Amino acid sequence: MMRKTLVDTVADLLLDRIIAGEIRPGSALPSEADIAAESSVSRLTVREALKALRAQNVVSVQRGRGTYVNAPEEWTSLDAMIRAAAFGKGRNNTSVQLLEVRRMIETGAAALAAVRHTEDDLKLLRGHLQRMVEASDARDVDRFVAADIAFHDVILRASGNMLVPAMYLPLGRLLSAGRRETSAVPEIQEHAILMHRAIYDALASGNAEDARVAMDNHMNQTHEDLVHYVIGDDAVATAGS
Repeated sequence: MMRKTLVDTVADLLLDRIIAGEIRPGSALPSEADIAAESSVSRLTVREALKALRAQNVVSVQRGRGTYVNAPEEWTSLDAMIRAAAFGKGRNNTSVQLLEVRRMIETGAAALAAVRHTEDDLKLLRGHLQRMVEASDARDVDRFVAADIAFHDVILRASGNMLVPAMYLPLGRLLSAGRRETSAVPEIQEHAILMHRAIYDALASGNAEDARVAMDNHMNQTHEDLVHYVIGDDAVATAGS
């Protein structure tokens, strides 16, 4: 793993302040001199950090006025957007947004995997499903989450499209955190096991539409469980008002 440079550290600190709302979109950043003093670094380091944030379109320079924060929807860095999403609440909660992304990708992946999977893929899925059951019985949330993620990884790869699993790489940390958030609830584990069995059966049948529907049903159940057991209906209703 590459070590973070001083420039990276300063850029991350500024990004954290922006994400936390300390420096809001449309507002100007402190001057280079002030940032340098606050961070105990040189102005050259600050200048390079700002250049990195400009490359991600997190900030932009307004000639003669200074450096201003752009709205998150204008950012071009997936990592920055993921970090910003982690501060969301209600409908903007990270887990809700992540589930929406998963639904868009995984229902299609399941349909492809239904017609492209191998016997080895099915064997792996059976193994991961069995480990989910064993982990649930043992109340081992970490093992349950690992088996759950591995089950879905097999489907992504069985889709036969190398771009599908690659799209998930930047989401790895959020995927793990999101799964653990929901899997800590025993009732959600029970629902997940039932849904994963249905997905397996649909994939094994070789019917693309059945697999797509089974995965979509799983996403619906996960959303309902997330709202009911974790976020709370009131939080979602408040976010939508």
